[in-house]
Amino acid sequence: MGLVTVSTSSHDISGAPCWVSLLVRDLGSAQQFYGAVLGWEFRPAPFGDGFSVAFRDGAPVASIGAVNDVFNVPAAWTPYFAVQDADVAASRIRERGATMAVGPLAFGTGRAGLAADPAGAVFGLWEGDVLPDWSVGRGSAPAWLELRTRDAFAAAIFYGEVLEWAGERPGCCTVSYEHDHVVLRHGRDTIARIRGGALEAAPDPAVRARWHVHFRVSDLEAAVEAAGRLGGRAGSPVETSPASRRVVLIDPDGAPFTLVAPGRTARTARV
Repeated sequence: MGLVTVSTSSHDISGAPCWVSLLVRDLGSAQQFYGAVLGWEFRPAPFGDGFSVAFRDGAPVASIGAVNDVFNVPAAWTPYFAVQDADVAASRIRERGATMAVGPLAFGTGRAGLAADPAGAVFGLWEGDVLPDWSVGRGSAPAWLELRTRDAFAAAIFYGEVLEWAGERPGCCTVSYEHDHVVLRHGRDTIARIRGGALEAAPDPAVRARWHVHFRVSDLEAAVEAAGRLGGRAGSPVETSPASRRVVLIDPDGAPFTLVAPGRTARTARV
């Protein structure tokens, strides 16, 4: 936040994701890794040392901050949701048995907070100026966000109450249940999905509810090869559908994220 000249407020897109950020142990190494894997370029962030902003084709994508020791949380990609009042949202989080880990604190051109939902998934709050052209599913922003948790319905209720999804205010996000997951839309854009059930019987205690950020790439194999060369690893097999091919990668600090490339059918159709 506070990256470039802005003209939009979190009030205008309240409840929707407005940014994604990564906390890391070493900023230089993270920049090298994500620059090679995703083709990002980096510029110093205006809101403090130890932060940088990633750009793709001249447009801001995400921020990376070497503040892991300060916030005392694992390296992870974290989505931030726009709120009208960070203090009100923080109160709602606590009232529903979840945790405010940090803040809300003054930060750059607004106020930010880090929270964990009742299942332990970490997310952020943002009250203040936002980038007017940054929107999940469009341009340089992530392709989509996905919460993987045990109970999708309970998670949708929690976030809906905290972030005022499906409210009567104009511009509110809408929520629907489609097939086996919850879908969040802002206007006509699908911006997030909530999937449940898969973690219930997970034998690995390190497997926990978390938000996954999906980034687009044109060449999935080249990106995976670059990640392996720089200390990352695959966290899933490649999943293929007619529209896309996806794979979870884990960066050298242990933060998972997902790459999305066009499916073979989609690429053939464009030829």
